[in-house]
Amino acid sequence: MLSPADFVVITGGPGAGKTTLVERLAAAGCACSPEAGRGVIADQLATGGRGLPWADRALFAELMLQRDLRSHRQARLRRGPVIFDRGLPDIVGYLRLSGLPVPPHVDAAARRFRYRNRVLIAPFWPEIYRQDGERKQTPDEAERTYEHMVAAYTDYGYELVHLPRTTVDQRMRFVLDELAGDERRR
Repeated sequence: MLSPADFVVITGGPGAGKTTLVERLAAAGCACSPEAGRGVIADQLATGGRGLPWADRALFAELMLQRDLRSHRQARLRRGPVIFDRGLPDIVGYLRLSGLPVPPHVDAAARRFRYRNRVLIAPFWPEIYRQDGERKQTPDEAERTYEHMVAAYTDYGYELVHLPRTTVDQRMRFVLDELAGDERRR
């Protein structure tokens, strides 16, 4: 069974290239866990649900929490490192960004279900930012989201490692080098 040290989070604001990077890592054979938010949005749109960031932010956060807890639990059964497209502290950052209180059970989940201490964070990158059917944030909100993720992960004791603003291939090499460094440190 894997330990939290094997759970690698890639976080940041929307539109900073996280999901593209995680998808490329998955295509290269890395075990990956998809972003909860995009999955929740897709499910809610398909079913006419209200758990959407533009309809009911608190419900959206609860649905992300359930999905992220399930992903964390499933990852413990895998072998080798698992790369997460966002983690539980992202929900805390999202709630704070939304001006909503962080419920005690969300705080408890972020404290209890841990990841590797070194979290990879994609900085806001206005040159590549694009809105789409699931990403409706303005560039300003995307940048503020990044800032809230920095604060949330820092508050939960994680060390942030900034991903370079470079090609997907070079970012992938950066992540793989970071993971290789973990192996050397063990």
